[in-house]
Parts: sequence; C-alpha cells; structure tokens
Amino acid sequence: MRTVLVTGGAGFIGTNLIGRLLNEKYNVICIDDFTLGKKDNIVPFIKNENFHFYEKDISIVENLLDITAKYNIEFIFHLAANSDIQLSGQSPLMDHKCTFLTTYSVLECMRQNNIKKMFFSSSGAVYGEKPNVILTENTPLEPISYYGGAKMASEALISSYANMNDFDATIFRFPNVIGPHLTHGVIFDFVKKLRQNPKKLDILGDGTQCKSYIFVQDLIDAILMISLGDDRGLHIYNIGGDGSTTVTEIANMVCKKLNLNDVVYNYSGGDRGWKGDIPTFQFDISKISSKGWYAKHNSKEAVQATLDAVL
Repeated sequence: MRTVLVTGGAGFIGTNLIGRLLNEKYNVICIDDFTLGKKDNIVPFIKNENFHFYEKDISIVENLLDITAKYNIEFIFHLAANSDIQLSGQSPLMDHKCTFLTTYSVLECMRQNNIKKMFFSSSGAVYGEKPNVILTENTPLEPISYYGGAKMASEALISSYANMNDFDATIFRFPNVIGPHLTHGVIFDFVKKLRQNPKKLDILGDGTQCKSYIFVQDLIDAILMISLGDDRGLHIYNIGGDGSTTVTEIANMVCKKLNLNDVVYNYSGGDRGWKGDIPTFQFDISKISSKGWYAKHNSKEAVQATLDAVL
C-alpha cells in the first residue's frame, strides 16, 4: 500500500482529496493545525485504519520532520496554506507563515528524508492583474496581493529544491475552487449573509467581477491524474473549467436555491471587492488539456453543483 502525506488535510480541498485517496486504498497521513481547516471535516475518516491524523503547525520544520520520520512516505500533497486573500490583506504574516514557511518545511522534509515527489496548490493570483491577457503558464508573474506573492515565492522555492535534489514536483495554478466543505469565499459569504437577513444582501464591488469557478471534484480528478503520473522534474499547469460567472449571477443563483424573492442587493461599489482582488482573468488551459483532462462542470455548473451540495 502506498503511503502519502496531505498537509492542510482538514481544509476544503484537502478533505475532498483525502476522501478520494482513502477510497483508492492509499495510506494517508494528514496534518493540519486548524487555522482554516475544521475538525468536523476529518470525522468521517477517523475510524479508517489507513488514516492517520496529526495536529501540528508545519511552519516549524521540526514538527514535520518528526512525523514523516515514522512513515515510508512516497508522495506529499502540499495544500497547507492561507487561502483567504481578503483576510490576509490585513495581516501579511498569514501568507508568510501559512504559505511560504510551510512550503519551506515540506521541501526541507523531502530533502532530509529522501522523499522525491510532491504536489503544490498555487493560484492564478501569481499572475497579478492582466485583464486583457489570456494567461498561459509562461505569462510573467506580477502578483498584486500578499497571497499571490507568497504563492509565487513558494513556486520559486519548489523550483530550486526540485533542481538541487532531483524532485518531481507538480504545481497547479487554481482559479476559484468551490464545492462541499467550503470555509470562505463568495458562495459561503452570500449563504451566511442571507440566512442572517433574507431581505438584503451586501455585495462587495459592483457585482460585475467575473471569474472562473472549478468544482472541487473536477480538481481532484486532475490532481490525481497529473501529479501521480510518470512526469519527471518540475511541471506547472493552469487549471480551470469552461466559462466564467459574475458575482451578481452567483447572488441570483444563491437566492433562487434558498427560495428567496425580492432580495435587495446593496453594492459597495468599485470594480473589485477589496485591494488585491483581481476582478477578472482568463486562463489558457491547453497544457493540461493536452494531457487528456477536462472539467466535467463549466463555471456556472460548478456554482450550481456547490449550492446543491451545501444547501
């Protein structure tokens, strides 16, 4: 049985990934400090004899070294990171500690314990704001948020460690990932606000922000297909589904799902939700498509599937 490590395994993407890995009979080591992950997310796995959980802060290298020394780990899925761009705008330390330092810890652990394969969850935020550019993997990286900067720095560190230590590393640059176990984001926020006040919905920006959304199970398909393949060295992929969805369209879909009529939308104004937000972007996903992967849901279908799962 193959043994893998998932950092940030109690989080949104990690929880969905672990469910699939256990179904496919992997031995899974999960580490999370519950900064954003939730204890409830891992409850369904606790009785599985192939699931092993550790509550640790892996921004401290020694914590990760102590755990990985106990197992013959073949692969690390590194998902531990700050994932709330808006929140970290008020505290840059979040991205430095939760994203960059955890990446350093993972890479040092791999170097010292001779682990040769990893996956890293990056973001389209590394490109910065390029509204009239179709973003390829070779587009210059010019992040405009602390979040994007920490992801870019982590990618650079992975590249250097992969070269110096002959690691095989896969990096995905995500759009907005949605689905079961959401912890934040526009759908999460709208549902929470409407449950508190079903007559009015406060919306950041002017509602025209238009982004691509990918359903988490489509993402998991791609992670397992690409990162566990036979590619050697460092490989970077944009990933996403077809189409995009505006913030107002999402608000309409949430209201419809909650059977709410005549909700008053109160826009804060401006073309974005907060400083560092990127109101629109478009990925070129031809590289990952050439490997035979395609999302089963387009952007609007991903939003609907998420609403069907959480409401």
